Amino acid sequence: MEIRELRFAQRMSGLSGSAIREIFKYVSQPGVISFAGGNPGTFALPYEEVARISSELLLSQGKVLLQYGATEGYFPLRESLAGYIEDTFKARFTSQEILITSGSMQGLDLLCKVLINPGDIVLTESPTFLGALQCLNAYQAQIVPLKGDDEGIDPDYLEEMIKTHQPKMLYTIPTFQNPTGITLSLERRERIAHLAAQYGVVVAEDDPYHSLRYSGEMLPSIKSFDRSNWIVLLGSFSKVISPGLRVGFMAGSENILRQCIICKQCVDVHTANLNQAIVDVYLRQGLLAPHIKSILPGYGARMASMLESLSAIPQIKRCTQPEGGLFIFVFFDEDQDVAPLFQAAIDKGVAFVPGSPFYPEGGHRHSLRLNFSSASLEDIHKGMDILTQCIQKTMS
Repeated sequence: MEIRELRFAQRMSGLSGSAIREIFKYVSQPGVISFAGGNPGTFALPYEEVARISSELLLSQGKVLLQYGATEGYFPLRESLAGYIEDTFKARFTSQEILITSGSMQGLDLLCKVLINPGDIVLTESPTFLGALQCLNAYQAQIVPLKGDDEGIDPDYLEEMIKTHQPKMLYTIPTFQNPTGITLSLERRERIAHLAAQYGVVVAEDDPYHSLRYSGEMLPSIKSFDRSNWIVLLGSFSKVISPGLRVGFMAGSENILRQCIICKQCVDVHTANLNQAIVDVYLRQGLLAPHIKSILPGYGARMASMLESLSAIPQIKRCTQPEGGLFIFVFFDEDQDVAPLFQAAIDKGVAFVPGSPFYPEGGHRHSLRLNFSSASLEDIHKGMDILTQCIQKTMS
């Protein structure tokens, strides 16, 4: 029997690799200006502080940190996270209601593992994070897209879809959403929390960009309005300290977390102790707030520069106007297709992500996502000039 005749699990049918990861083969080429990823800027990685903290930790606690740890997470971090979450997201948790994960995506994966049976309905924004769509498809969920506007999910439409489909879960990125950069309004956050309790729907609130705000006022999490424990808050330090540390968290009902802990034991046993301890020290020494404050102007300037360039391109029908985060979403006329533009831009050394893969229902080939965080201001100016020229040639 030939290996090519091997039959894979049914859950793999219809799954494909990340469109963004496929684009990385172009991005890795020398001289390419990338607006495709979602990486923090290299200027935003506090490597010197992390080096100092890790060295001190290994010298003082190395024999403990290099051993196996608790699946629930490094207890000092779970303690410090309770205060961090209350300050940042305005939601209160005990350490027993917090599970440390290897990035916030592991939290979503664990939730799907303990909640979703094949065919269960999950509601999502449309468009939404491609990684979340891949995760939901892997667990054979039936994804029902939700419509919204510049204030996020339309709660009236959400209630209608809940009544129609009786979903098991809602997945949402309420703040500076990936890929659009849109932020869910305060009133809608409260309404969604009430709908979740009224109809018994678990809400996976994924909020990794929450602190990256360049204008406007910070908003409390959806979880802050939760009085019935239907909402699970997913967070990450990937965008504010380091994606390479792979430290995230999920906070919610002990009943849900208990099941997630059992599943995590079968996956990675626990998130790396040293990495958790680094984040704990970062929080306890009060380093995170000043670090975030120091990187916001650089990100804000990059976003403003990209938005200014986009406003001068007549072929663009509209683009989102985020107050923070890492992404801008762009729309052309509905009869346009960005595929020729993508190839023309790649040929000229500029990469972006077409919008279609972010839509659970497909289509929307007239859209694209731009990232501004990982390019320098000089490269943004140069790259947007090239992209403008390509648009003029392919989208007229």
